[in-house]
Amino acid sequence: MPTFTAFATLDDRDRADALAELIEDLDPAPYGVGVFEIEDGSERWEIGAYFLERPNDVVLDLLAAAHGATAFVISELPETDWVAHVRRELTPVVAGRFFVYGSHDADKVPAGSVPLLIEAAMAFGTGHHGTTLGCLSALDRLERAGLRAQRVVDIGCGTAVLGMAAAKLWPEPVLASDIDPVAVETAAANVRANGLAGRVTCLEAAGFGHPDLLAAAPFDLIFANILKAPLIALAPDMGRHCAPGGHVILSGILHEQADEVIAAYLAQGFTLVSRDAFGDWTTLVMKRS
Repeated sequence: MPTFTAFATLDDRDRADALAELIEDLDPAPYGVGVFEIEDGSERWEIGAYFLERPNDVVLDLLAAAHGATAFVISELPETDWVAHVRRELTPVVAGRFFVYGSHDADKVPAGSVPLLIEAAMAFGTGHHGTTLGCLSALDRLERAGLRAQRVVDIGCGTAVLGMAAAKLWPEPVLASDIDPVAVETAAANVRANGLAGRVTCLEAAGFGHPDLLAAAPFDLIFANILKAPLIALAPDMGRHCAPGGHVILSGILHEQADEVIAAYLAQGFTLVSRDAFGDWTTLVMKRS
């Protein structure tokens, strides 16, 4: 069965949300609609909709014009076994001593590595993205330099690959949280698949907004692989909930955005430890003074 996609962009989140709501009521109805911030520093938003029948071009164009969006680009996608495709494309990733792989590559785990199993169907956070690769590499470097973190949290955890990586280095329990309940379920499934049930606890929370997170603070190590705007918004809470001498590993930052993020954390009493580039993305390690 073919799938049709329709994408448009505009420069205002509220209007993007309003447009997305109207698209949900179209006939034929989409089976999925989303609004996403475009990660290129343009501060524009993309509205994407997925249909099993070709949507009405004229109606979409009228809605786009009424909300100040670009005209929708409609495409037909070929029938594809996406999990099989991802399995072919996602080869194992090495980040320091960490080896991130899917179950189809279980026979390739090298001796002496720290293996992290992430299924191909759960592609975000597999380690192939420069932000995840940067965070894992930073963790490996910190631990080799002598860091022993007893209280760790992964904020915006996605697949929980970062929290699991910390749990495989140190015996203390780790917290992993995400604002998206589907991500929390995915994270919990990954935790079980990696034999870390009871070691990594997955929570649904916005930022530090969960009683278990507040009770466990202050943290010796905080991961936050999200985006520039929420990283900056979280900076005051990071300052409050990171222990003196503790570290934060930050990513989801385009190179041109890094200075702004650094400034926000310097203002909260952090110092810059390292700044590394992985593809289009910057990973920052900062230490609480």
